[in-house]
Amino acid sequence: MCSPPDVECRWCGPELVSPPRRGAGAARMAGMMRDHPGWDNLHGACLRGTMTSQGAPAVVDADDIGNGAELFDVPVFPDTLPPSLAAALRRLGPVRRWRNPSLWDAIATAIVRQVIRADQARIQHRRLRRTFGPRLDTPQGPIHALPTPETVAGLSRDDLADIGMAFKAAPLRNAALAYIEHGVKWAELPGGRLVEELQTVPRIGPWTAGAAAADHLHDWSLYPYSDLAVRTWAKTAAPDVDWPTDEQRFAERWRAITGDQLGPITLFTLAWGARHAGAASP
Repeated sequence: MCSPPDVECRWCGPELVSPPRRGAGAARMAGMMRDHPGWDNLHGACLRGTMTSQGAPAVVDADDIGNGAELFDVPVFPDTLPPSLAAALRRLGPVRRWRNPSLWDAIATAIVRQVIRADQARIQHRRLRRTFGPRLDTPQGPIHALPTPETVAGLSRDDLADIGMAFKAAPLRNAALAYIEHGVKWAELPGGRLVEELQTVPRIGPWTAGAAAADHLHDWSLYPYSDLAVRTWAKTAAPDVDWPTDEQRFAERWRAITGDQLGPITLFTLAWGARHAGAASP
């Protein structure tokens, strides 16, 4: 079982205009989550290269409020949720996030994020993309998507050691080989089964599998909600609550207080943490 990384979320500015809800009229303001470490800031533009579900690299622009950026409304909080946490999350308003269209990208990114802190994950993710990934030219300059599973399967430990990622060589290569063989089947699985299947790959544990599935499917009930990020931000947002410090006990408490809103409340807690971290940054 892989250890959870440190807090991962960041904000792409305090607020961006959200895409209009279909049939709902004017656009609304919503915060844009940038928890994925693939975002690059180029001359004021917030861009990300990604391998699409069809396998071709594409550019995602955080300012493109059209297709791709999903809008999440403030959840309907159950009575079991502590009032202080509900109040903190309610103040966020709607949240936007880009769903990862590529299951391979989601898996590889979750592996990069294993164990290490968010800032280090961003550095490693960028090195992996720029050294081995396809280049995508944009008006703001070149960016790179993650290398394909075929490329990663052909990398040696020394190749990754050269960019400071020797520790990630085995899990990345294991995942690439498994994805080449099973990726088509995996893409058709429901969330729970996908999390189970990913854990059959050596060096992919519950945290990595859940984080990858949530990133790809936007089902945040799959996210490993007992991880350090959720525990940290729940405690920070609602310091009056006597939160369990043990992961298992926290998970049991979290399931009990979130009820049938487990996924949305988990996502909003991560988004609250992203905003809090952004406000605290110099």
